[in-house]
Amino acid sequence: MTASSAPISRSLFGFSIFYGGMVCIAGVLGNKQVALGPLAGIGPMVGLGPLAVEAGIFAFLLLVTISSAVAELHGRAVANRLVQIGFLPLIASILLSIVVLAAPAAGDMDPKRAEAFAMMMGGTPRIWLGGIIAYGISQTLNVTLFALLKGREGARLLWLRAAVASILSQIVDTLLFVTIAFYGVFPIGELLLGQMLAKVLLSAILVPPVIYLLVALGRRLDRR
Repeated sequence: MTASSAPISRSLFGFSIFYGGMVCIAGVLGNKQVALGPLAGIGPMVGLGPLAVEAGIFAFLLLVTISSAVAELHGRAVANRLVQIGFLPLIASILLSIVVLAAPAAGDMDPKRAEAFAMMMGGTPRIWLGGIIAYGISQTLNVTLFALLKGREGARLLWLRAAVASILSQIVDTLLFVTIAFYGVFPIGELLLGQMLAKVLLSAILVPPVIYLLVALGRRLDRR
């Protein structure tokens, strides 16, 4: 007779479901470029165009904060396992997209709607490969940096640990994805600089309040 394994905590169960959803939706949201309002003016100040970012970054920042919150509440090993399991919905969503795009559209489907769907959901092997590699390396780096900083600072400075880990992992994510997906297709220097600057700013602004919210929510769920 074997002992039954301990049930998963409420916070880990809820965060895992949310994490899987964000992995899938990030690529879809990335089809839209979003202006950054007042922050857009920083671009011309450093010799770039107005700052904009692909909207998938908002889902990706939630992935970063969720994995950091899981590392804070349940440890580095559990957070890394969450990142590894995240490959499943990511790869499955890409494969399903390929299958659905290859399937013939219904005869009564509006041709403009079909064209728009193909434009939004289509991608090249390089883009899909870049997304998978960038996801795995940058998310693992985020968890690793967050855990190392916690080991140094203890439970203090949660906002700073999360922001530093997010900023550095976002830089790596941008370098990997843009290089793999677009190197040799067009000059990528300005795209790299603009995307990194925008993502660093968003990480510094959005990650600190969100990490506190998620950790507080997780602790509340586990107290019930």
